[in-house]
Amino acid sequence: MDKGLQETVSEESVQTTVDGVRGIEMHVRCIREVSSGQIDFFQSRTQLNTPGLGTLMPEAYRETAEATNQADELFILEVLQGIDISLRLKERDFFFQWISVYMPPRVLSNYRTEKRIMEVLEKTEFPSSKLCFALPESLLDVAEPDKKIIENIKKLRNRGFHFMLEGFGSENCPLMRLSSYEVDYCLLHHDITRYLGKGPREDKAVNSIISFVNELNAEAIADGVKNSKQAEQLYECGCSHVAGSLAGRYMNPRYIRNPQEEESEN
Repeated sequence: MDKGLQETVSEESVQTTVDGVRGIEMHVRCIREVSSGQIDFFQSRTQLNTPGLGTLMPEAYRETAEATNQADELFILEVLQGIDISLRLKERDFFFQWISVYMPPRVLSNYRTEKRIMEVLEKTEFPSSKLCFALPESLLDVAEPDKKIIENIKKLRNRGFHFMLEGFGSENCPLMRLSSYEVDYCLLHHDITRYLGKGPREDKAVNSIISFVNELNAEAIADGVKNSKQAEQLYECGCSHVAGSLAGRYMNPRYIRNPQEEESEN
C-alpha cells in the first residue's frame, strides 16, 4: 500500500483541503426516465485530492479508506457535499427525486451511523427522501449477510432514505443474495446493456434479470446505455431509468444544464 495514500486516509485526520482545494470533490451524472427523458436522479462519484498522490478516483482509495475508521469520516463529508449539491441544483430549478451518496459496508454495519446521519439532517434541515445510499456489488460476495447491515438498511429506509445496489448482474454476481437486502434500486452492471441485441437468448436473459429485480420490489436502472434504441429495448423489458453516455457523463454539477438554462443560452 502506498505510504502517501495511507497518510491521506489515516485515522489521525481527514484532509479536507489540499493547497486550498476541497479535499473531496463530488461529481454527478444524470439518471433519466426513458419515456420522458427527464432527470429523475443524480448519481454521485467522489474523487479524493491528496497532498502527495494528486487526484484519486474511488477505485484507488476506497479499499484503503474502508480498512480504517476513516471511511466513517469520508462518508459524512460526502453526505454534506451531496446535500450542498442538491440545494444548489434546486436553486437552479432542477426537479429530481434524489442524489446518491456512496455508503461503505463498514459504515452501514456501524450502529452509530443512523444517529450521525440524522444529526446532519437535523442541522441542515434536509429531507431524508432526497438521499439515496449507494451500496457496492461486493456486498453480495458474503455468503452470510451481516445482520447489522440488514437491520440498518431497514432502519434507514423507515427514516425515508433510499438504497441502491450498484453494479448488479455482472458475470460473477451471485444474483440470489439480493433477496437478503431490501434495497429500492439496482443499478445494473453495464455488461447487461451490452448483451442487448446480440440475439433472442441474450435479450431474454436481460429481460429475466430486470424481472428478477422488479419481483423483489426494487427498480432496475440500466447503466452503460449509449443510444435511444438500447433505452427503448430496456423500457420494453420493464426498466424505466437509464444511465450512461445517453443520459450524461459524470461532471461538476455547475456544468449540468436543465432545459430552461439550455433555452436561455440559445
